[in-house]
Amino acid sequence: MLKQISHVHQTIYSELAQRALDASFVSEFDTTGRFVPVQVKGKRYWYFDVPDGEGGQTRRYVGPGDDQEIEDRVRFFDQLKADMRERRKLVSTLVREAYLPQPERLTGNIIEALENAGFFRLRGVLVGTLAFQAYSALLGVRLPKTAMVTSDSDFAKFHSISVAVQDSMTRVLDCLKSIDESFREIPHQSDGRMSTKYVNAHGHQVEFLTPNRGSDENQGHPTRMPSLGGSSAEPLRFLDYLIYNPVRAVLLHRAGVPITVPAPERYAIHKLIVASRRRAQGDSTMKSHKDLHQSEVIMQALLQQHREDDLAEAYMEAHNRGPAWQAAITKSLNQIEDGKRQSIEDGIARGIERLGEDVKPYDLNGHAPPSP
Repeated sequence: MLKQISHVHQTIYSELAQRALDASFVSEFDTTGRFVPVQVKGKRYWYFDVPDGEGGQTRRYVGPGDDQEIEDRVRFFDQLKADMRERRKLVSTLVREAYLPQPERLTGNIIEALENAGFFRLRGVLVGTLAFQAYSALLGVRLPKTAMVTSDSDFAKFHSISVAVQDSMTRVLDCLKSIDESFREIPHQSDGRMSTKYVNAHGHQVEFLTPNRGSDENQGHPTRMPSLGGSSAEPLRFLDYLIYNPVRAVLLHRAGVPITVPAPERYAIHKLIVASRRRAQGDSTMKSHKDLHQSEVIMQALLQQHREDDLAEAYMEAHNRGPAWQAAITKSLNQIEDGKRQSIEDGIARGIERLGEDVKPYDLNGHAPPSP
C-alpha cells in the first residue's frame, strides 16, 4: 500500500498549481497586447497580438478555445497577480513536509527555461522519468524515489500540432545555453544538418521526440518541427498513445513551474509496452526494470485512488490497437510479482466491467473480475 499524501498537502499542491499557471500566464503576455479569438478549420483558438512598434503586430498562439482554464485567464487577465514569494513557501512546504519529489537544480532550470520560452504553451509535453516525478502530487501518494533517478530530460510534441499553431518558441539552444554555456547540439546520425538532442559538458542530455505514425522508414530519421525553436524531433512508435490528452501539473522547482505531462494511466500502460520492447530488442535490462517498476507503482496508485475506470479505459485502448500491442502488454504484466499482478488485473477487470465492456477479450489471464 502506497502512503497517501495528506489532504492538507494535496490542497496546497492544487493552490500552487493554480498560482503557478496564473503567474506564467501573466508573465507570458505583455499588457500592451490583446487576446484575439481565431477560427481555424471550424475550431476556435486564442492568439495574443502585440504591437511591433512599426504599425504592425506580432501574433502568438495561446491555446484552444474550449479550454476553460485558458478562457478564465483571458477573461480575468488584468486581475491575475503573481506572488512568487508565497509560491516558493508552498513549494518548500510540499518538499519538506509532504516529502514530494523535487528535481535536481540543473534539470529544474532547464524545464523552467523551456517553459518560459513557450514549450508548454505551444502544447509540448514533458515525458520520461521527469514526468513520473509529477505523479506523486497528481495521484496523492508517495511514489518510490528509487524510480525517479535520471540524467536525461525528454520532451515530446505532435508534429501536426507543431505545424498547426503557426508560432515558435525561443531557439532551444539559446534557452539551454542560458542555463549552462557548455550545452551543444548533437548532429543527428542520419542527417548532420538536424539535431534532436543536446548535451552539456557533464553528459546531461536533452532530447525532443515526436510520434512516428507513418511507415517504419521514418524511424531513425529526424522530423522538422516548426514550433520547436530550431530543433528537430526523433520519431518514436507508441508515443502518440502516450502524449494524447496530457494533463497539467507543477514541477516543484523554485516558485513552481507549470508543466504538461502524460495522463498517468497512459504513462503506466505505455511503460508496459516500452519495458517489453527493451527486453525483446536486447536493450538495457536496468531500463526495462525501471520502466516496469514505474508502470507497476502508477497502476497501484490509480487503483488505490479508485481510478479503475481510467486505467481500464487506457488499457482497452492500447489492447485494441492490435496483436503487437497486446503481446507487449501481456508480456510485461506477466513479469510483475504474482500477488501484485493479480491485484492490478483485478482492478483493470473491475474498471472494464464498470465501463460496460466484456472482460474476456482483454487478455487478463482468463481472469474474471471479483465482486465489488
